[in-house]
Amino acid sequence: MTEQHEQPAHTFERGTDGPKVIVVGVDGSDSSLRAAAYAGGLARRQHALLAVVYVQPVLAAGAALGAPVADTTDEIAEDLITQIREAAERVKGIFEVRWEFHTFRGDPYGGLVKAADELKADAVVVGASEQAGHRIIGSVAVRLVKAGRWPVTVVP
Repeated sequence: MTEQHEQPAHTFERGTDGPKVIVVGVDGSDSSLRAAAYAGGLARRQHALLAVVYVQPVLAAGAALGAPVADTTDEIAEDLITQIREAAERVKGIFEVRWEFHTFRGDPYGGLVKAADELKADAVVVGASEQAGHRIIGSVAVRLVKAGRWPVTVVP
């Protein structure tokens, strides 16, 4: 006896299989830079746009004490852009990856959610947390996974 199953009518879908926009969060940590390298390879293989996102923290306490918080986070952003440009230049002609750099202000989780929404991300890549306290209160990666809005890859 043979069973037959009806297939639902297939609807036309534009584009290709796989992500078109991959968001990767970077903060200068080793794990975030490994995440950027992984996301860059994924973007290259999928012919996707790599959106590199740095979330500049808003440190109200530091600002209240007169610390130049905005200047410091701007310097970090500039340093990250320089590192990414240098890496892109080293592989130019070998690997071609379309990429953009974006900065958002806020907490890392909220900033990455905003970035993924605004950039219409198909996937989000982040590095594993290197902070011991995140095992207790939860890391940005865990919160992104729990949000369940995009496929999330966590790179160790």
